Amino acid sequence: MATVLTVVGILVFVVGLLISIAWHELGHLSTAKLFGIRVPQYMVGFGPTLWSRRKGETEYGIKAIPFGGYIRMIGMFPPGEDGRITKRSSSPWRTMIEDAREASYEELQEGDEHRLFYTRKPWKRVIVMFAGPFMNLILAFGLFLTVMMGFGVSMNVPTVSTVAQCIVKAGQPTDNCPAGAPQTPAAQAGLKPGDKILSFDGDRISTYDQLQADIRRSAGRTVHVVVDRDGRQLTLEPTIAVNDVQKYDGNDIPIKGQTVQAGFLGFTPASGVVQLGFGQSLDRMYGMTENGVKSLIALPGKIPGLWNAVVGDAPRDPDSPIGMVGAARVSGEVFSLDIPGTQRIAFFVNLLAGINLSLFLFNMLPLLPLDGGHVAGAVWESIRRRFAQLFNRPDPGPFDVARLMPLAYVVASIFIGFTLLVLVADLVNPVKIS
Repeated sequence: MATVLTVVGILVFVVGLLISIAWHELGHLSTAKLFGIRVPQYMVGFGPTLWSRRKGETEYGIKAIPFGGYIRMIGMFPPGEDGRITKRSSSPWRTMIEDAREASYEELQEGDEHRLFYTRKPWKRVIVMFAGPFMNLILAFGLFLTVMMGFGVSMNVPTVSTVAQCIVKAGQPTDNCPAGAPQTPAAQAGLKPGDKILSFDGDRISTYDQLQADIRRSAGRTVHVVVDRDGRQLTLEPTIAVNDVQKYDGNDIPIKGQTVQAGFLGFTPASGVVQLGFGQSLDRMYGMTENGVKSLIALPGKIPGLWNAVVGDAPRDPDSPIGMVGAARVSGEVFSLDIPGTQRIAFFVNLLAGINLSLFLFNMLPLLPLDGGHVAGAVWESIRRRFAQLFNRPDPGPFDVARLMPLAYVVASIFIGFTLLVLVADLVNPVKIS
């Protein structure tokens, strides 16, 4: 049965990924048609075509490899300086440029002269190229809201799960107390598993984060803690100790290997599924987006760890990047877990939302061949033309993005190499969940 559920989880992920890709390309397609650009093809996937149908002037289809998609727009690049579409050269770099230029005019038909992508005003081109990633952002926003406000999220709650018997630094084992270790304030005050903390030193407690912040700033003080124990309210009076505790960043994300001295009570909170309000959901999504940007910036630093996970005996870091194969594997693993069906669905929806957020951030990098590269080209063209107007200079004309194709090939090669490394790591040393 577990195998069947694993396969179901992988298939559901593939379907969700295809929908996300189709949604992304729909953003490009709809805005291109809105601005009168001819679009010969709308394809979900890469490789051999499995199914296609022509409707009007556009061929719609699904290809065999479900890890991407594209639309073809006529005239992505302007003609060369001599006004020609093709100009052969012995230079390999020049050949790349002219091959890209020629490909963008491959399906040029009579009457298309005024329906070319590059002839549209820069702001229209920005909208067309931004629309795809923006659709991923909209989908991520909707899916995250569905999970946070509908299913709820698993988080620590202000209820005691276990009570530590002695004070040790963060990251050290608590099952065996070292000789001479002092007793924790929680144990001294008589805190017990199952106690729900209602107030801390007069502050009414609603979340564990609020309680944790109160404890950390109360070092050295004796405080009144009101708990609910089996329906009865009790008041305990612990003296908060000073200890080396886990350090968090501005978004309450633990910083690996870093501690800070702060107040310490000495208990482990229980976890529960909590439905968030709209404002709380927005705050959480903002933090996730900020962390997504930081993770994207830190991506090159993850390569050595990935390499060691593939060729060495190093364990796979849980924070290691995973590709679509790894994400599909995680989805299959979640569906096979012995947990309620609603939690399986919530985890999958959350995973799909995270992928859409990543697609938005990744595609907005100002590098060709990504959408952000074309956005940057259109913005630069607008800036050049505005400066020409201000200083009464001749119109410099459209910015020839095709000239950046050699750089685009380099970027694409790096992306392909990184994708293959992640793929191998996902197969031989995958990230696993508990």
